[in-house]
Amino acid sequence: MQTHRINSDLTVINDHLPVPTIGYLPINAFVLHAEQPVVVDTGVSIPDRGFMDVLGSVIDPKDVRWIWLTHPDRDHTGAIFELLEAAPQARVVTTFLSVGIMTTYRPLPMDRLFLINPGQTLDVGDRTLTAFRPPLFDSPATVGFFDPRSRTCVASDCFGAPMSSADLAEASDVRDVPSGDLRSGQLLWATVDSPWIHVTDQNAYMKTVDPLREMEPEVILSSHLPPAVDRISECLDMLSVAPMADPWVGPDQRALEEMLAGFEPAATPHG
Repeated sequence: MQTHRINSDLTVINDHLPVPTIGYLPINAFVLHAEQPVVVDTGVSIPDRGFMDVLGSVIDPKDVRWIWLTHPDRDHTGAIFELLEAAPQARVVTTFLSVGIMTTYRPLPMDRLFLINPGQTLDVGDRTLTAFRPPLFDSPATVGFFDPRSRTCVASDCFGAPMSSADLAEASDVRDVPSGDLRSGQLLWATVDSPWIHVTDQNAYMKTVDPLREMEPEVILSSHLPPAVDRISECLDMLSVAPMADPWVGPDQRALEEMLAGFEPAATPHG
């Protein structure tokens, strides 16, 4: 796990995991250094990833005022309860549905919530964040935001792409990824993470892209992509062709058996 400082307003906390047959998936959380600091998502729910230690190198958790939970998937909620304990002033900004889904695992404290819907705003002292639902998502609870001061769009899973190597998954700028690999990876991720893209009404879908076009963000932060600066044109183009990408079909049992056959069995310890 490492951090990337994009500018005076933004820090990326980057992790990644290998995904068999797909590649290396970046898993990002973010810190918005506003007057009232905002932490966006809290890493993966796997023990010993060290999220709080890395966050502590970026900001004193006691100074965190808001924890923006883009949605309650387990790659976004790993350290949320640790952070709530370490940040007594912080409140969790998320949707009603997200809170309900979290209840099936561990309920969020109701007195620490700030419920928000797309189109509504959050005042963080020196700026006002506008919530929106990205065009591509895998959870109906998803809510990202636009920060007009830093011209940043936090897009949750939208725009993600598995990388061909761990080094690229850790990259500080999406420009490090070859353009052809980036486009094919984003289209793959669109069909993996948002398979409904192939069956939805395309005119209705394209209308969901309009708010993003109107934002004209200079920075796009995806949970599953290196930071994208001044890449809005390419990202919008990718969204427009995503419905035409080939549907993704995951490995079946035969493929699993072939993968398992390639693993060396662990040595049996002798007493």
